Amino acid sequence: MIRFPLARYALRVASLTAALGLWQLLTGLDVDLWLRFSQFPTVTDVARAFGDRLSGTDYWTDLTDSLTRILTGFGLAAVLGVATGVLVARSRLAEDLLGPVLEVVRPIPAIALVPVAILLFPSNEQGIVFITCTAAFFPVLVSTRHAVRALTPVWEEAVRTLGGGRLRILASVVLPGALPGIFGGLSVGIGVSWICVISAEMISGQYGVGYRTWQDYTVVNYPGVFVGMVTIGVLGWVTSTAVELLGRRLTRWLPRTSYVPGGRARTPRPATVEPASHGKPQHQAQTEHERQNDAEEAHDEHLV
Repeated sequence: MIRFPLARYALRVASLTAALGLWQLLTGLDVDLWLRFSQFPTVTDVARAFGDRLSGTDYWTDLTDSLTRILTGFGLAAVLGVATGVLVARSRLAEDLLGPVLEVVRPIPAIALVPVAILLFPSNEQGIVFITCTAAFFPVLVSTRHAVRALTPVWEEAVRTLGGGRLRILASVVLPGALPGIFGGLSVGIGVSWICVISAEMISGQYGVGYRTWQDYTVVNYPGVFVGMVTIGVLGWVTSTAVELLGRRLTRWLPRTSYVPGGRARTPRPATVEPASHGKPQHQAQTEHERQNDAEEAHDEHLV
């Protein structure tokens, strides 16, 4: 049970190490075939620049500003996206009123709303939060809408039979049943939010990882550019992992399938009790049935 997780973690570390080693090899030897790796900084140059940034205050200020913007915009998008998705999925009137407007605005890239944000909001900070919120809003909205519409009506009818009202149905059926789809949209939304907040910071920001990365590019500080890229990647991975872990935590009541490495996903077989036959006691017949199931599972694992 312990061997496989350790092997997987070792494989992931080896993959990352191999990628860094290939990067160092191509840039250190100034390889110019079709791609011009001679223009790239080496891994050691980026690591040296990263160490210099960590010792200064600007890096941590940029990090704090970007995290504040992403958490604020994404938090607003999560609340508004889930609420609007449930409303549109549950109400025909809301779908007729809001649906056309949302479908017209949804294909517009969030980064294309930068001029609108500059004209609409009195400060750049509010405009960046608006762009970040808009970027994450539509993935959450669409996932929530589809998840709510996919719920079986039997659950709602059961609550109504027991005397439950609309609020009871919403709290006991709609939101818990749609949680897997909602967190799927949140996972997509957090990634899109990082793309748009970095782009907005490059265009109209005054601090932040995106702003600093663009400034390094304008002064031809390529190691600093890669420091910003690595920082963006790590921050995106951390926040996306946090959303997924929260989703697993809130949906831990869902049935999970056990993973068999190199084989099929196995689901636990339901326990069945067969009636006694041929004069055998019931518990003895059940024991023989369980042994037969164990033998079949052992045979399947041997085949895998």
